[in-house]
Amino acid sequence: MSTSASARIEAEHKLRRIGLVSDSALAHLATEDLLAELLDRVRTVLNVDTAAVLLLEPGGRELVAVAARGIETEVKQGVRIPVGEGFAGTVVARREPVQLERVDSTTVLNRLLWEKGIATLLGVPLMVGGEAIGVLHVGSLTPRKFGDEDVELLQLAGDRVALAAHAQRSQAERAAAAELQRSLLPGELPRIPGLELAARYVPGEDGAIAGDWYDVFVLPNGWLSVVIGDVVGHGLPAAIVMGRMRSALRAFALEGGDPGEVLTKLDRKMQHFEPGMMATVLYAVVEPDFERLHVSSAGHLVPVQGRHGRRGRLLDVAVDPPIGALRDVRRRVSVVEMPPGSVVCFYTDGLVERRGVPLDDGLERLCDAVQPDHAAAVCAEVMVSLIGDDSPEDDVALLTVRRQDNSDIGPMDMAVPAVPESLKEVRSAMRRWLALVGADAEATSDLLVAVGEATSNSVEHAYGPAGGVVKVRLVLHGDDVIATVCDEGRWRPPRGENRGRGTLLMHRCGDEVRIDHRPQGTEVVIRRGIRTGHPG
Repeated sequence: MSTSASARIEAEHKLRRIGLVSDSALAHLATEDLLAELLDRVRTVLNVDTAAVLLLEPGGRELVAVAARGIETEVKQGVRIPVGEGFAGTVVARREPVQLERVDSTTVLNRLLWEKGIATLLGVPLMVGGEAIGVLHVGSLTPRKFGDEDVELLQLAGDRVALAAHAQRSQAERAAAAELQRSLLPGELPRIPGLELAARYVPGEDGAIAGDWYDVFVLPNGWLSVVIGDVVGHGLPAAIVMGRMRSALRAFALEGGDPGEVLTKLDRKMQHFEPGMMATVLYAVVEPDFERLHVSSAGHLVPVQGRHGRRGRLLDVAVDPPIGALRDVRRRVSVVEMPPGSVVCFYTDGLVERRGVPLDDGLERLCDAVQPDHAAAVCAEVMVSLIGDDSPEDDVALLTVRRQDNSDIGPMDMAVPAVPESLKEVRSAMRRWLALVGADAEATSDLLVAVGEATSNSVEHAYGPAGGVVKVRLVLHGDDVIATVCDEGRWRPPRGENRGRGTLLMHRCGDEVRIDHRPQGTEVVIRRGIRTGHPG
């Protein structure tokens, strides 16, 4: 056979072999199936006994086995190899193919390989965008020398594996980040008599999840906590840090202290456990009577307030360094008045920042859009004015808090679990609502007692161990408050002596009391005047 014919046959043979790892049909396989199929084809083409893929973990310090053929135990046992150590660690550190002709405890960290009798190893780095993300290696139970063609073929397979693994990881991270962010944003804002709350969240146009978040919760002392923040970065890492910050801030808030003290604790915690991260966070608390807002800003844009007869304005709030920027920061707290009818707008930078446009222009537009209207209407107007038909370049979080006027105070409606712990929540909400409608101290005390006894009776007598729900409604009717407490349980009569005092207290504290026991539940209606000297 001529030399040219021999070369042609060799070239055709090589092309056929390469075809086994470059088949376009592989593109239609899911990532897990693709890795398994590629490893099987690589074993066939190179006539080897094992093939495995190890990928870098987040942080880039260790490789972990994610797919294997021949010694599947690698994946089942979660084999991990430090970068720069052992065979696989050396391949990814050097970023070049490595062949090993002596496999034992002195050259390979993964004991499964030498215990199973692997005699020779060949590994190639998995490269994406000039960065090594893992290793593909094959092994033979018999001593052999891999040639240049084998190395070239394995690298070709490695390139396919790298692209598939990177795409799968990116997709998984985006899905995980989106799900994590959705789970951490409030599913429903608290319902607080006297306040209106509304929020919007819109992801940026590139679809990458950022670390923007907001949170609203009521503290045990009756103060309302408002949080808005933005972690530097995108994707799953930013979402994870955001989740940790949210949980930590909630915990520190429960411990007490003003907003500056809470952010100081948060900063200390994050710098210790998340070195290198950075975030802007604004933490504010609203007094139980809604008169004032106490604010501390860690590098975050200050809120905008709309008040009757005034254009929206940036609040006079001190801004301190972001979380993670400096150590031992003295964080300040600013106190802002919240007159009835005023609205405060909290937001992240994606709302007001535009490429090539001064930040002050975006803040001016925001101030023009924030007027003393209902919270939901303010949210809508802000989004129309600053976002419109455009897709925001960055994520946008927006939260509005409005203190209602006495003229638009509606009924107080609550549905609480039928457990003793709910009584405190009901009393706290009643105090706020009765103050808003102008109830005097005597009427407030009587209604707290009467409604409290009715609620306690539902908790104690309406439901068995399975529990249920108690609904409480307060409505202002002229100078009277009509309180309704109802449940859907089957009433159980009181047992023991000296019972029934709750009903007696209800009649003493209310001007009129009606108790209706029905098969579908019990309803208690209490009427009480709220002005001093009101006939009872």
